[in-house]
Amino acid sequence: MKIDKSWTLFLDRDGVINNKLRYDYVKSVAEFEFLPGVKDALKKLSGIFVRVIVITNQQGIGKGAMRMEDLNKIHEYMMAEFKAHGGEIHKIYFCPDLAGTFSENRKPEIGMAMMAKKDFPEIDFEKTIMVGDSKTDMEFAKKLGMIAVFISNGKEAKFYTNCLCDYVFNTLKEFSESIQ
Repeated sequence: MKIDKSWTLFLDRDGVINNKLRYDYVKSVAEFEFLPGVKDALKKLSGIFVRVIVITNQQGIGKGAMRMEDLNKIHEYMMAEFKAHGGEIHKIYFCPDLAGTFSENRKPEIGMAMMAKKDFPEIDFEKTIMVGDSKTDMEFAKKLGMIAVFISNGKEAKFYTNCLCDYVFNTLKEFSESIQ
């Protein structure tokens, strides 16, 4: 992929940036674990894209498993760690709504992208890449005409062959190495 400084990068959080807990939510900084190579990947990607934005569903708040303050602390920690490593996240958008509530902000719906577009009017969705690890991330990207990049995290090929993705990489680091 050949990208220039006019492009935007959207990243999902759990399963792309940090370890996704099975049958649970990352509820504290102590539970937040960066995936291998992510800090280096974000440093490189921050130098390529005009902006890097996190778009994440966080229904743990809606379920009462964590508080908004907990999520804010996690995101402050994550952003500080990236900055200390030479990377940058320009903004984080999250949706605390429960799956099944038909929220316009919960991926695969496009509400969080529209918030980003309002904050950064120069975003061109056709010059945006969405990197995620779920079908809803890929559906979100396709609804807006974005390039959809699926992070497989070692899942078997049968899992993502019909995931609506344009590209598949095992990790965010692998994706970052593919960018010219």
